[in-house]
Amino acid sequence: MKFLENPPANLFFTGKGGVGKTSASCAVAVALADAGKKVLLVSTDPASNIHEIFGQEIGNEPSPIAAVDGLSALDVDPVKAAEEYREKVIGPYRGVLPDVAVAAMEEQLSGACTVEIAAFDEFTRLIGNPEVTAAFDHVIFDTAPTGHTLRLLSLPTAWSGYIENTVSGTTCLGPLEGMVEKKDIYAASMEALADGARTVLVLVSRPERAALEEAARTSQELGEIGVANKSLVVNGVFTAAGSSDPVATAMARRGREALDAMPEALSALERMDIPLRAREVLGVEALRGFLSESGTAMAGTEAEILPGLLPSGLDDVIDELARDGRGVVMTMGKGGVGKTTLAARMAVELAGRGLNVLLTTTDPAAHVAAAVGEIPERLEVDHIDPAAEVEKYRDHVMATAGAALDDDGRALLEEDLNSPCTEEIAVFQAFARTVDQARDRVVVLDTAPTGHTILLLDAAESYHREVSRLAENVPEAVSKLLPRLRDPAFTRVFICTLAEATPVHEAADLQEDLRRAGIEPLAWIINQSLASLDVSDPVLKSRKAQEWKYISEVMKEHAKQAVLVPWRDDKNASAAVAAE
Repeated sequence: MKFLENPPANLFFTGKGGVGKTSASCAVAVALADAGKKVLLVSTDPASNIHEIFGQEIGNEPSPIAAVDGLSALDVDPVKAAEEYREKVIGPYRGVLPDVAVAAMEEQLSGACTVEIAAFDEFTRLIGNPEVTAAFDHVIFDTAPTGHTLRLLSLPTAWSGYIENTVSGTTCLGPLEGMVEKKDIYAASMEALADGARTVLVLVSRPERAALEEAARTSQELGEIGVANKSLVVNGVFTAAGSSDPVATAMARRGREALDAMPEALSALERMDIPLRAREVLGVEALRGFLSESGTAMAGTEAEILPGLLPSGLDDVIDELARDGRGVVMTMGKGGVGKTTLAARMAVELAGRGLNVLLTTTDPAAHVAAAVGEIPERLEVDHIDPAAEVEKYRDHVMATAGAALDDDGRALLEEDLNSPCTEEIAVFQAFARTVDQARDRVVVLDTAPTGHTILLLDAAESYHREVSRLAENVPEAVSKLLPRLRDPAFTRVFICTLAEATPVHEAADLQEDLRRAGIEPLAWIINQSLASLDVSDPVLKSRKAQEWKYISEVMKEHAKQAVLVPWRDDKNASAAVAAE
């Protein structure tokens, strides 16, 4: 890879959760340090585990890695940084504004966008101020900012004019006053990111359609703002050891099919394929072998998992749902864990038990229908079109809040409305209408609103009631939505994950988010598991044994009830997962 042969000063690794970007960034950091370079590794990932990988504590100041000469690491805690950022903004208003208004502000600044801008503040200090990194030849970032954040910060807007005219004085990243102070360092950081001589952005993916599509979207977004120097690492490419293991054969075939159908935005990039490893990448020696493009290094040992210790199966849960005959079923989780497939499977099974079922999703291409295949009797398949809902919401905001802005201010507002938060808010009323149908049938919702979105709208609704006393004008479906979502007898939430470190830890964060909103998940579903399968391929046998660590963590630390769904070669499932 060119970025290893002639590495730039800055390397950014980005990709969706669980694809291996932390392993890749740590391995590159070790390789450069072994070559005699002074390297600083920076993690801004909320689920960072670089301390586990290197086997030592890593703080928010550069810490030398004991086993690697020339390598230091810094672990930015974006959640803590977001708390500090939030308090800096909200503190002056405590005791001045009504408590309900302060609560609304706190929730507005509790979303992923605020965490991201807080992390962005930290690494702009590192790439926008050369003095901070003068002692290092290379700075490697695990988890880069999204294209949306970079576009927002790079807009040549009249910030002060926007603040004077905008209704709220905020973007999805927080109040603009705090951002204005940092215009110069943001501009310097953007310049460094777009300079191909100084920066390479490494897209990390897996040989799965969902992950590759996400990487392609990221590549396109970054290209739109001038970040053109990009490379691709495909992690976890699996080759079956022989033809005697049907699970291994099917898994290898699906990976090949995903790579053969790679999006055009990725196919032109320089690419490195990393084989699927038999166990977790922990320790410096494992990192030194990680970048090898051949072999199945790090073979592990098989451990026996007793069937009696495994979580229950999905059929038991579906039987429980069928007894009620109505209500809402939600599958929630990060992209790529198979929640669309699980939603479709539960909907089909419930319809097969004689219940009237509506299966719906926010996937604009309605891939949930592909997951179902032939639609059985009593099952209706529908979808909420986020693009249409967002367009209506955006038009309303531009016609009201944007009416008094100049061209630069309107450009900033338009980009702010490209936030993922906007989409969730825009489809919320459509969700309300859909949930209302669960009074006399089962509604299965794939891709439900997050706990943050629920709390954000709850806070806004509370503030609206406090100020205008117009709660009677809220549509009935909307006014009843929050109580229904919080009622465990009406709404059953399933958190979907994989038996791997990052998906489990991100799912745990999601559960905390839901609990803040007053929603208690019914169960966790550990999807695509090898634990209950009979596999003979040496790599899969080792990965099967490794799963127990995370299955045990889910059962002991996170879930009141856990469900295990085995990996299966399902053409419909493959199509649905590709949509996530």
